[in-house]
Amino acid sequence: MNNIETKILEVPGAQLHYEVRGTGPLLLMIPGAPADAGTLAGLADGLSDRYTVVTYDQRGLSRSPLTGPAGDQTVAAFSQDAHRLIAALSDEPAYVLGTSGGALTGLDLATRHPEHIRALIAHEPPIPELLPDAAHWCRTFHEVHNTYRNQGPEAAMQRFVATIDGDADAPPPKMPDFSQMPPETLEMMGRIQGNLDYFFDHVLLPVLRFEPDIAALRAGPVRIAVGIGAASPAGVPLNSALVLAERLDAKPIEFPGDHQGLAIEAITSADIVHAILA
Repeated sequence: MNNIETKILEVPGAQLHYEVRGTGPLLLMIPGAPADAGTLAGLADGLSDRYTVVTYDQRGLSRSPLTGPAGDQTVAAFSQDAHRLIAALSDEPAYVLGTSGGALTGLDLATRHPEHIRALIAHEPPIPELLPDAAHWCRTFHEVHNTYRNQGPEAAMQRFVATIDGDADAPPPKMPDFSQMPPETLEMMGRIQGNLDYFFDHVLLPVLRFEPDIAALRAGPVRIAVGIGAASPAGVPLNSALVLAERLDAKPIEFPGDHQGLAIEAITSADIVHAILA
């Protein structure tokens, strides 16, 4: 296990928990909600021999508590936090990797603060507004939110996962064998479970309204790579990534596994990340 420094950055309305590993150029890695920095720990370990890797919990999630009232969060608010974090850590621009909703943060950051980014990897960003059936997905994610309101976070999470995968009527996913999980994984899963109320109440719908400024991204200086999972189903994240890559005139780069591949196939993914950034 690499030596990990755990720190807190005070930002307007929140305290950001972040972790620093390794040495070398700064690489900021952004997880998607309702997950936190723990999901990227394996990938961070695999890159810490080549980069100073920083992972963090986005505001309102896990160990990054709000210091003001709980309101709806936007991708713009999340990307402003990423901007403040990079500025606090380095006078130089950083490499940025975002996965799932964290990739939306990265895309917005590349538009608002391109001077802070050397290169961006956006791994399977869910952007229903880019899809030809955007109105369908808007209704579908509102149904997920209504499921949360009427049946609670566990039922909403099952429907959310099935919806992201492209099949809202799929049976609930098979539960993992918790007895085989290391303590740090169980602790992370507990944190994510604790994020569900905030995620469904204040993050899901406002974040999924995000639409990147394609013209600004194309005209800007940031080199952007779009990642897809080799085993990802034809759901919102994969389809969004393919449309985004096409609009940016970029060839999508294949990572092992599915939407969770960066976490599950961390060793192979680390080598692909380094090849892209190098």
